[in-house]
Amino acid sequence: MSGAARYGRVAVLLGGTAAEREVSLRSGAAVLQALQAAGVDAEAFDPRERPLTELLRFDRAFNALHGRGGEDGVIQGALEMLGIPCTGSGVLGAALSMDKLRSKQIWQAMGLPTPAYRPVTAQTEPAALASALGLPLAIKPAREGSSLGMSRITAVGQIPAAIETALRLDRQVLAESWIAGAEYTATILHGEALPLIRLETPRDFYDYEAKYAANDTRYLCPCGLPAAQEARLQALALAAFAALDCRGWGRVDLMLDAAGAPWLLEVNAVPGMTDHSLVPMSARAAGLDFQALVLRILDTALTAEPAPAGGGAG
Repeated sequence: MSGAARYGRVAVLLGGTAAEREVSLRSGAAVLQALQAAGVDAEAFDPRERPLTELLRFDRAFNALHGRGGEDGVIQGALEMLGIPCTGSGVLGAALSMDKLRSKQIWQAMGLPTPAYRPVTAQTEPAALASALGLPLAIKPAREGSSLGMSRITAVGQIPAAIETALRLDRQVLAESWIAGAEYTATILHGEALPLIRLETPRDFYDYEAKYAANDTRYLCPCGLPAAQEARLQALALAAFAALDCRGWGRVDLMLDAAGAPWLLEVNAVPGMTDHSLVPMSARAAGLDFQALVLRILDTALTAEPAPAGGGAG
C-alpha cells in the first residue's frame, strides 16, 4: 500500500485536560488540516470529550496532546494497551522527558552537561538554596511544559512565592542554576537533528507569552553558529534525546553560556505545531514544508514497536 492510504484511519489527538490544552487544540487543528489536505483519512479526537475506547475505530494516532496526560507516557500506555501505533516516543521516553528532574539525573549520570539543580519543597530554606545554586536561578514545576509556573529569581526574598507558584501546578518542583547566554533548540526527526534555531526575547526568559503570543520574539535559523559548532550541538541533542529513550520526533532545548559551553535544559516529546512553534521553522530550513513535516512525523507511527494487544480498525 502506498500514498496516504498506507496510514489507514488516523486519530489526531488534541486538547486533553492539561494546562496546555489551548496550545494542543491549536497544534492539533494545524496537523489535522495538513493531513486531510494530503489525502489522509484523519479525524480530530479530544480525550476530554470522548472515551478512549472509541480509538479502536482507528488504525493509528498522531499525538498532538501537550502536557500531562499526553506527553508523559499516560496516553502512550493507553494506546499500547489498545494496540494502536502512535507517533513519537513510547511510555518510558515520554515519561522521562516530561520529568525535568529525572531527565537531569540521567544526563548527569551519563556525563551530559546540564545546569546544577536541587529538588525543592515549601520547606526549602531560601538562603541555603541561593547559596547552593547562586543567583539568578530558576524555579519550575518538574512536570509541566511551555514554561508554565516557571520563575526567574534574582533575590532570596522571591524564592518562597516562586516555589508556591510552581507547587500549584506540580507537587514536584526543582530549582536550577540560571545560565546566562544564548538559547537554542534542536528538532529531532527520524534520528536526525535538523538546523538549530536561536531564540531571542526581550523578556527575562523565553516564557509562555514569548512562545505563543508575543510578536517581539526573534527566531534565527540559520542560527548563526559556525557549522562545526552547530554540528557538535546537534550531536549533543541527539545524545540527550536517546538517553531518555525518546524516539521518532521531538525537540531538545539547550543554552550556550558566555564561555561557549553547552547546557541541556529539557526534551519535549510532543513539541508544539502552532504558527509560533519551533519544529515547523526548523523543518522549513531543512527543506520540509508543513505538510511534508506532518507526514514524516506520522511515519513514526508506521515504524512504532508492535503493541501487545490487537486493536485498530484495519
